[in-house]
Amino acid sequence: MRKVVAAGSILVDKINEIGAYPKAGELTQIRALSRVPGGLVPNTGCDVHILDPRIPVAAFGAVGDDDDGRFAVAELQGRGLDTTGVVVKAAPTSFTVVMSVPGGERTFFTYPGASAAWGYDDFPFDQIGEGDLVLLGYFLLLAKVDAGDGLKILQELKRRGAETAIDLVSENSDRYQLVRECLPSVDHLIVNEIEAARIAGIEGDLKTVASKLLELGVQKRVVIHMPQKGVSLLKDGSWTEVPSVDIPKSFIKGKTGAGDAFCAGCLVGIFNGLPENEILDLGGIAAVGAMSAPGAVEGMRPIPELKKLISSL
Repeated sequence: MRKVVAAGSILVDKINEIGAYPKAGELTQIRALSRVPGGLVPNTGCDVHILDPRIPVAAFGAVGDDDDGRFAVAELQGRGLDTTGVVVKAAPTSFTVVMSVPGGERTFFTYPGASAAWGYDDFPFDQIGEGDLVLLGYFLLLAKVDAGDGLKILQELKRRGAETAIDLVSENSDRYQLVRECLPSVDHLIVNEIEAARIAGIEGDLKTVASKLLELGVQKRVVIHMPQKGVSLLKDGSWTEVPSVDIPKSFIKGKTGAGDAFCAGCLVGIFNGLPENEILDLGGIAAVGAMSAPGAVEGMRPIPELKKLISSL
């Protein structure tokens, strides 16, 4: 049976709620603590399965032999994901410490951990079937993937008849060349407007940037999302634009994971063979679900429930 695979970054977000940021040398009290899985695999993988529970979703990645690792795997299993492709490394589970002022700033301190040590040799290719849709990422965050293992994984996936997609983190650097080198092995590139321009290496309107990304090797489609809309350019030149869902600002409880949710919605549409406008529409609807709660996954609902929620706004 065909499935979606979310492969790469698995971490734990350790969220500390504070009243205000202290100045250097000052002290502030942590008012509340919480812990949730984060990274591409928990965020996008869980979103896909929640949006359309009919789609089998497998998680590939690495955790440490520690409490955080066991917590992350248990959370993935609880969301219905197959975790047999998650390996245990000697390094601690990757984590991010989040310092958060309610309604205000958030700062992030991340530890690379086990995910940084995950790469080609850990990828369970024997679990890949023809027609599987595999999302790999985050590029620019995983040391071995960025060092060449990502390209090797994508090439092997294509040899095995899988559909490929990638995701990355936004970074103000000159490292986008390593993502560019992977594009000929990528079927579906789903990124925001900043990432798209940096990978393409050009400035311009969205259609010009998307065209350049196809020229650089993307095999089937480029999807670009931004707050106002989502757009898609297919290899045959077909161009589609869908405006974002108009929601009141008071509805938004948080924007964490909205980009991952948009990607998940598009993957559901692609997996189910939907028309391009419906693919983009699902991306926008999923992003609304993510913004309905503070965390990345808590607000996600099956597609019919999300449509009902949006219609009530």
